[in-house]
Amino acid sequence: MSLLDDVGERDGWRCWVCDEAVDAGMSVNDPRGPSVDSRTADRKAKIAERLAHRACNTRKGAVKVVIAWPDRLHVVEPAPLITVAERLERKGGRELVARCPSRKDAQEAADWLLDRFSRLVPGLPVTATVDAGGGQFLVALAAGRR
Repeated sequence: MSLLDDVGERDGWRCWVCDEAVDAGMSVNDPRGPSVDSRTADRKAKIAERLAHRACNTRKGAVKVVIAWPDRLHVVEPAPLITVAERLERKGGRELVARCPSRKDAQEAADWLLDRFSRLVPGLPVTATVDAGGGQFLVALAAGRR
């Protein structure tokens, strides 16, 4: 197996940037084709390579990667997830990531975050909590150090 196949299998053939499926059979020269993103800038990262679409990998070299929160979630002041992931991976602890108008909205955001972080930072045990406060609901992620 090649490095691309190994990384693709480990990452479930999903792009770590956009979280969409990557077609293993597509040409590596196609913008939607598979590529390996080396995380050489983050020496402390536990996983050195991640799967990305060729276009997502190329674009992140020109602009800072932003993991988009889905429009269907009702969140206020959502945290930048790459920054949260890097801090949780490096230091562990707890991070407040969003405020929501209802407990239902907050739980939907928490569920999405757990699913997304399972691919964004594979192997990092992350939990989500929803806490009431000040007429709103706070969503927090927590992780122990690896």
